[in-house]
Formats: sequence, structure tokens, C-alpha cells
Amino acid sequence: MLNATSRRPEFYFTTEPDQSRVLPCAPESVAVARRLVAAVLARWELPHLTDRAVLIASELVTNAVVHARTNKASIRVIVTRVDTSRVQVAVTDLDPRLPTAGKAAGPTATHGRGLALVASLSECWGVVPLHWGKSVWAEVGSEPGAPA
Repeated sequence: MLNATSRRPEFYFTTEPDQSRVLPCAPESVAVARRLVAAVLARWELPHLTDRAVLIASELVTNAVVHARTNKASIRVIVTRVDTSRVQVAVTDLDPRLPTAGKAAGPTATHGRGLALVASLSECWGVVPLHWGKSVWAEVGSEPGAPA
């Protein structure tokens, strides 16, 4: 079961500033987002979170590229250090349509597992509706699926 929430993430106060980058809403942005997240976590000395955070970023950016194509084709990838052992990865796009988990993907389906994968790899995830689009986010900490 997916654990999405529409609650707005709290504002986090850490010594590390958010790291973000505006990217084109295009397939090549997936690799750029993965590199951004990996570099930020290396700089923050959180290597144990890298694999999950990079995969989450990949899925969220892919969803934005596939589902949120708009005439104003850009997305923003944001990495926030929530506390000493947790980060939040968010992808903001200009499409106000909210993602839906939908039905489970069949064994031969080539897509449809992204949000289920995000849910399984994160402590929590959700969507923040914005008047001009949305932000889909997930938090990664020590244990996936653990309460935040």
C-alpha cells in the first residue's frame, strides 16, 4: 500500500542549504538529476542514503518527464537535508495534475511501478499541490518504510 500524504513538508532548519537545479522536462534530465543527488549526498557525507535517494530522484523525474509535459517545459529537482540522517528529494513541475498510484502493474508491464518503488524506498512521500503545478517529494533516512 502506498503511503502518500498531501501534507506540506515542514520547513527544515539545518546548517545545509537546499540544493536545487532547474532542468528541461526531457529524458536526459533523469541522468542529470541522479548526478545532482549523488553529488549533494557525497558533499553532505551521507553515502548510505545515496542509492535509494538517486533511484527515487530517477523515478520522480521520469514521472515528471512522462506525465507532466507542458508548454512551459521545465522541472526543478530539490534536495533538502531534513536532519543529520535524513534527506528529502522533491521534483516540482508545472502540471497541476496530481499523480495517482493506479492499479498494480502486471508482470509484463513496462511502466507503472514508479510510485510503488518510491513508496518502498522512502520513509514517506507525498504531493504538494501548487497553484501553478505540484511538487512530489520523498524522504530517505536510515530505514525505508520507517515512520518519519
